[in-house]
Amino acid sequence: MATEPVVHVVDDDAAVRDSIAFSLETADLAAKTYESAIDLLEALPGLEAGVIVTDVRMPEMNGIELVRRLKEAKVPHPVIVITGHADVPLAIEAMKAGVADFLEKPFDDEALIAAVKRALEEQAQNSEGDAERASVLKKLEILSTREREVLDGLVAGHANKVIAYDLGISPRTVEVYRANVMTKMEARSLSELVRMTVLARAR
Repeated sequence: MATEPVVHVVDDDAAVRDSIAFSLETADLAAKTYESAIDLLEALPGLEAGVIVTDVRMPEMNGIELVRRLKEAKVPHPVIVITGHADVPLAIEAMKAGVADFLEKPFDDEALIAAVKRALEEQAQNSEGDAERASVLKKLEILSTREREVLDGLVAGHANKVIAYDLGISPRTVEVYRANVMTKMEARSLSELVRMTVLARAR
């Protein structure tokens, strides 16, 4: 059973931290608080899955630098940045650094909760995509060289006759390889086979 995601709240202001955590918990979202960016980084790599909500202007290390450090450490958590200043350049810098969302104080509870839920949904979709891609890559590995060549032809949209000509084999042999590829890839149709292969090669 998957554990519930945790919202990791980073803010040097104890009152703000506690207020955000209370709002999240009222919405049935688990929350953990940290006094500084350094505190959060020290919790790596055992940080529970979820979302990070961080203030921008903090002593020692600001929120933008924290986002960069998290990226360097390949931490998968989406980050929502909050700031008490209507600072457009900072918002742009945060977006460039890869934050999932940006909220200006004062924000209402609904805006924060909506941003957190949106980030969690996007993360779940990305995780599903990564898991599916890994599964497809494993299936591709068990194909023979010739099966891969036939697959490449199919993905390129070539007819069996064209693939046969290109590979110097008969169309009937291509059909046999094609059937083997469909079985090994567990694809129910040509369109599904193409979609799986494109997904696996997308990065």
